[in-house]
Amino acid sequence: MSQGQFLTPTKTARGLGSAKSGTAHHIRLRVAALALLVLVPLALYAVISISSAGYDGARAWVAQPLHATLLILTAGAVSYHMRLGMQVIIEDYIAKTGMRTTLLILNTFAAIAMFVAVAMAVVQIWIAG
Repeated sequence: MSQGQFLTPTKTARGLGSAKSGTAHHIRLRVAALALLVLVPLALYAVISISSAGYDGARAWVAQPLHATLLILTAGAVSYHMRLGMQVIIEDYIAKTGMRTTLLILNTFAAIAMFVAVAMAVVQIWIAG
């Protein structure tokens, strides 16, 4: 007789269930989505309104502290929301542990790189005035 026949249902399922972080992850994703509900329309309105101003007008707009802050907050919320959403997709659909871990790390680095690139560009324009 194999030893597996004597395992209780709890013992069989141990280690396969909830990691106890799903609720917190879900709440973080929803909070980021709520932030985006406010920030994205503001950013889109701004981009549309300055589109006729040309390159110099756009630089002047970004150089204003309130506008630069809006762009950096939007980039942060988008990056964070993207990282959380991609994490769910990777965890749900990638079966191999090594590949899953690698993709999760790359996902985090990609989100950070995207945010840093936007923030550095905005800050550079903001400081240059």
